[in-house]
Amino acid sequence: MPLQEEFEQQGNFLFKHRSYIPILILLASFIIYTINIRDGKDPFGNGIIYLSLGVSIIGLLIRIYTVGHSPANTSGRNTAAGQVADTLNQQGIYSIVRHPLYLGNFLMYLGFALLPMSIFFVIIFCLLFWIYYERIMFAEEQFLRGKFNTMYLNWALKTPAFIPNFSLFNSTEIHFSWKKILKKEKNGLAALFFIFWIFYILRNYLMGKVILDYSFWTLAMVICILLYFILKIIKQNTNWLDEAER
Repeated sequence: MPLQEEFEQQGNFLFKHRSYIPILILLASFIIYTINIRDGKDPFGNGIIYLSLGVSIIGLLIRIYTVGHSPANTSGRNTAAGQVADTLNQQGIYSIVRHPLYLGNFLMYLGFALLPMSIFFVIIFCLLFWIYYERIMFAEEQFLRGKFNTMYLNWALKTPAFIPNFSLFNSTEIHFSWKKILKKEKNGLAALFFIFWIFYILRNYLMGKVILDYSFWTLAMVICILLYFILKIIKQNTNWLDEAER
């Protein structure tokens, strides 16, 4: 099979199974984290935890900004069934980077990868992320190229794939939708603080401290999990979060 078709086939396969990469990253992070905690390294006892949380939150905010300004069925917000794009996003954050959602994912995962305090692990994570998502981005762009042709090519020629060029920013006319954020990104917020809390209680267990306490991490996790279930119930039983063409 020619490489172009092979990359596209691999990308479509990985796209449908893209939820597995965070699981693998977390498993590796927990293993290395456990080893380093036993060696006396404590990210919760120094500035690493704030760096990790900050990086992950920046990633989540990028996703929130992207999703909040996107209409329904546009490039960049696809489903497990395959690629979906009625229009090509070119304004707002899509005017400075072609794959802002994957940039957001990268930063969210990078925050977790920083917690084991291993430069080697961070480098390996970055390489694996790039190999994994490069195929997915390639498949998406093949789909967009086939559907939008010259419009896509003109946009792709001037807009970087992954590292934003802020000088290209062009504001969007699509208003920010908090309803869409509450409906679409509740999972990311809950998962972020739940995972940091898991790291926190694992650290307490390994260091012989009180496992469950009233720390910021426990309170933040409880609030975010409660918010997740409240929004899930609202979504399933009402139309409060529905918005036309969003």
